[in-house]
Amino acid sequence: MSEREYPTALGASSLKKITLLGQDLAGDVMGEVGFGELAFWLATQRRPSPGEVRVFEAVLAALADHGFTPTAIVTRLTYLSAPDSVQGALAAGLLGGGSRFLGVTEDCGRFLDDVLREHGDPLPADDAHWDELALRTVRERREQRKLIPGLGHHVHKEGDPRTPRLFEIAAEEGLYGPHLSLFAAIGRVHPQVLGRTLPLNGAGVCGAALADLGLPLELLRAFALLARTAGLIGQLAEELRNPVANDIFLSVDLNNRPIDPEPYGGLHG
Repeated sequence: MSEREYPTALGASSLKKITLLGQDLAGDVMGEVGFGELAFWLATQRRPSPGEVRVFEAVLAALADHGFTPTAIVTRLTYLSAPDSVQGALAAGLLGGGSRFLGVTEDCGRFLDDVLREHGDPLPADDAHWDELALRTVRERREQRKLIPGLGHHVHKEGDPRTPRLFEIAAEEGLYGPHLSLFAAIGRVHPQVLGRTLPLNGAGVCGAALADLGLPLELLRAFALLARTAGLIGQLAEELRNPVANDIFLSVDLNNRPIDPEPYGGLHG
């Protein structure tokens, strides 16, 4: 029976050496490669340019923390319940990264990519033609009674402050690609169809920027979770210094209102 082999271009260890991405970990990576650059490199197995690193790290910063969102609250509450399990608290917060929080990054990137693939080549050459494609896209989504991922925000109703900055950084680095172009056009034309103006969500723009960087669409949510991991560590660190989880717990526990179970009777019928 032949010996099995499991090839990998990522990390490998021998008695005296560790390699990562074909580099000597201790000599060529540690102290030489930033974590954002390394994360990009690991995902693509190509070393990013400085401009790509800047856009990528801008996305990570944009998604790291957004206040007392459900992901932050559940992390703090899990730590309150199981202070012996930091990994459990972090995992609890990350598991909440779905279609309403964090998952928008992947949903938007995939949506934009689907539209671009369906459109095919050549891509629009100027804003007027991008607007035509965006207008057709918004109308089709409305006819299908489907929302456009990344359009609208529950807090930043007059504009997400992350959005123009990400567009700006991508343009400065020459990385303002078709996904960002289409999303910007959707931002310009959607009021014609919807009859109201909605902001382009920062998480959605992050998805467009990541897609323009050529990162795997299947991993866009993973990059959002990578960013949020740093934020959740911050939430736990603040919880150690200034705990609020117990107050949140008691606020619910001491203010619950018993009701007759009859409203739930239909669940058993």
